[in-house]
Amino acid sequence: MFADAPFATDLLSPVARARVRELAESKIREVANAGFDVEGVAPFWFGESDQPTPEFIRSAAIAALNNGRTYYTHNMGTAVLRETVADYVRARRGFALGGEQVAVTSSGVSGLMLSAEALISPGDKVAVVTPVWPNLVEIPRIMNAEVTSVPLSITNGRWTLDLDRALSLITPDTRALYINSPGNPTGWVITPEAQAALLAHCRRLGVWIIADDVYERLSYVAGDGLAPSFLSIADREDRLISVNSFSKAWRMTGWRLGWMIAPKPLMNDLGKLLEFNTSCAPDFIQAAGVTALREGEAFVAEFRQDLKAKRDRLFAGLAGIDGVETVLADGGMYLFLRIEGLTDSVAAAKALIHDAKLGLAPGAAFAKEGEGWLRWCFAATNEKLDEGLRRFRNFMQRSSTK
Repeated sequence: MFADAPFATDLLSPVARARVRELAESKIREVANAGFDVEGVAPFWFGESDQPTPEFIRSAAIAALNNGRTYYTHNMGTAVLRETVADYVRARRGFALGGEQVAVTSSGVSGLMLSAEALISPGDKVAVVTPVWPNLVEIPRIMNAEVTSVPLSITNGRWTLDLDRALSLITPDTRALYINSPGNPTGWVITPEAQAALLAHCRRLGVWIIADDVYERLSYVAGDGLAPSFLSIADREDRLISVNSFSKAWRMTGWRLGWMIAPKPLMNDLGKLLEFNTSCAPDFIQAAGVTALREGEAFVAEFRQDLKAKRDRLFAGLAGIDGVETVLADGGMYLFLRIEGLTDSVAAAKALIHDAKLGLAPGAAFAKEGEGWLRWCFAATNEKLDEGLRRFRNFMQRSSTK
């Protein structure tokens, strides 16, 4: 009888709990793993530049290592990095911020996980604007939350948010709203008007906003390159967590360094969670983060302009291919494209690997609203982009004759 109990397998087998076993594996990784051993594949599947971290940042880390900065730091990060982040945010957002509201994390995704651990309980309902990076959907599910999609749509050739629909999906039962803008994979950038309406709505209902701001410096719709931010309009007491990272704008993906900005009453508990997750980010990497923020403005501006030119180059190339729909990204480092009639993006991505030696990410990785699409990271040299376009164009021509 015991063997027939619904929980018997979990009790007797060396397996993870049911909710973890039910998590969707990364379809980006599934496709990339299928292509790693294929000789000559041009990879555009991951969200990172093909160029290394700038030398001035690498040198700062090397100097810190040579000075013996290999010990634990405060759970929340070194005082100098926390204050540097506060200075950086105040200068750009006008947000009344001190280092006491900054937590340094071992990557942006760690900050998102910490936010969920701090706020989300089993059975809570969360809303997520989609299509979106899969971690924003799966992290709440790890906490046994129920996830509601707030889908974007295409209007006049741009990804847009139907504000009325979004507000209707954020109810008094909603615990948190997750927003990634500029968005991965779409490049969608929220408007200041939509941001203000969502903040007012969430204030009224007591809903937390968890803003994934890692692409905020890679916006192509404003002259200063800054995407709209909740930090520009929020009060210090608002239920708002902004998660950011050094990965994208400073080309530091492998360094695993980020930060969180949260209300002061939450900070002590975030410190506990940091202790139980990573204890602290490495000191010498934090030293590199200080240098990136203090000395990196010229680099970020140049990098953003370079990415914008690459976006335009890739968009123009894709626009000339029959059977392909592409939406111009207003931010980030991706174009989301759709092949006419495509229904299985994972199968299509694998076919591109084997038939065209081209590695793109499948849209199905980015919530159900992404199925039928493919993501192309354009943070690559012009030569690589042009070669990728040549392979894709030939693939489409061969497919049309079958």
